[in-house]
Amino acid sequence: MTTVFFYYDASDALAAACALVKGVWKKRNPLLIYAPDPNLANSLDRALWSTEAASFIPHCRADSPLAAETPILIAAQLDQVAQTERLMNLSRDIPPAYQRFTTLVEVVSRAEDDRLAARARVQHYRADNCAIQFFDLSQR
Repeated sequence: MTTVFFYYDASDALAAACALVKGVWKKRNPLLIYAPDPNLANSLDRALWSTEAASFIPHCRADSPLAAETPILIAAQLDQVAQTERLMNLSRDIPPAYQRFTTLVEVVSRAEDDRLAARARVQHYRADNCAIQFFDLSQR
């Protein structure tokens, strides 16, 4: 069963996602980031490259020749990636075949349309009997 972690009320969803990625990498855990929007994927890629030099986060696109040796992958599609441990969803939709992942991380901004889409995803995950935990980012 997939455990879903909702990080909600982020003032800057991209910055929140980067902070979460950094936390995953500090533990040396792999992570697949689902970002089907090319503009968002590019912004995330740039943001991860521009972290402090001492805190390099090794990442690349899932279709890169280096993907097999890189722990953090950004993917527009999930069907070609073998990783099944951790998935971060940066889409407003339910990620395809998310049930194959042990952990699913959702990042939700303060924007009303983002919050409404997240509520629909919560209902879907509950109906699918996923364990769900919520973390309020409004104080960070």
